[in-house]
Amino acid sequence: MEWIEATIKTKSEEIDGLCELLAGLGIQGFSIEDSEDFRQFLDRNRKYWDYVDETLARKFEALSQIKFYVPGDADGRRLLEAVRQASGRPLAEKTVCSEDWENAWRAYYQPIEIGKRLLVVPDWLEADSGGRVPLRLEPGLAFGTGGHATTQMCLEVLDGLDLAGKSVLDLGCGSGILGIGALVLGCGRVTACDVDPLSPEAARDNAAKNHIAPEQYTVFTGDILADEGAKQRAGTNYDLVLANIVADVIIPLSAFVRDFMAEQGLFVCSGVIDSRAPEVEAALKGNGFDIVEARRKEEWMCYVCR
Repeated sequence: MEWIEATIKTKSEEIDGLCELLAGLGIQGFSIEDSEDFRQFLDRNRKYWDYVDETLARKFEALSQIKFYVPGDADGRRLLEAVRQASGRPLAEKTVCSEDWENAWRAYYQPIEIGKRLLVVPDWLEADSGGRVPLRLEPGLAFGTGGHATTQMCLEVLDGLDLAGKSVLDLGCGSGILGIGALVLGCGRVTACDVDPLSPEAARDNAAKNHIAPEQYTVFTGDILADEGAKQRAGTNYDLVLANIVADVIIPLSAFVRDFMAEQGLFVCSGVIDSRAPEVEAALKGNGFDIVEARRKEEWMCYVCR
């Protein structure tokens, strides 16, 4: 079916009035991009990242707009004209199809070769593994597709390890990509957690896509930094602990992450923007870790510690 996507550019303080006008004209659904909401979101969630793309920040800095959709027929055209007349504003229009909404985003995901053994494959694609170990993934709403440098570095570390029978703790698991990657590479069991309540379902679904037995993969929602119950639930004596998060989590985590580790275990941490690298390295060393490997990709760092 063909639709028309219409956009009204506005100011943050005018959004409520325009939404009320649209609803009064019979438009039932619309999306809002509010520059003030974006600014507040960044301010409230700084602890979860060290880097926000400057182009993205500039795009939303002064952008407030409302998008809505009408059928691409005569009735839809009449409704658009009514919105123009009632609002006194120009509308930007483009024609879209239902199929575009559902499938266009998938075009951005293609199989990715990682290290010598892994192949990350979007679940909706058929791909010749070429002798590599396939890791099938449907990212959904959780973070982790294999496309980001920090995730790739962690997977490269896993690809280079002998994981047979090993136990892994994946902190900040997102879509589950790292823990599931460890499992398809031969590790025995994985426990995973994330603060995002959407993560466990996405991670379990992805584990099932890779034929991981439920008893091999445990995932739950919890904040390891703030919740003692989450720490207890995570358990201990892991051969490998993974944390692809951000510097402001890795720094305090480095003080107690050994509680989760076996005596000869490894701690792999990534998600560190290069400007924060000295702080993270100092925290790791200050808490008794030897950095046995430091990887860099683009502006990001990944550390393997013992």
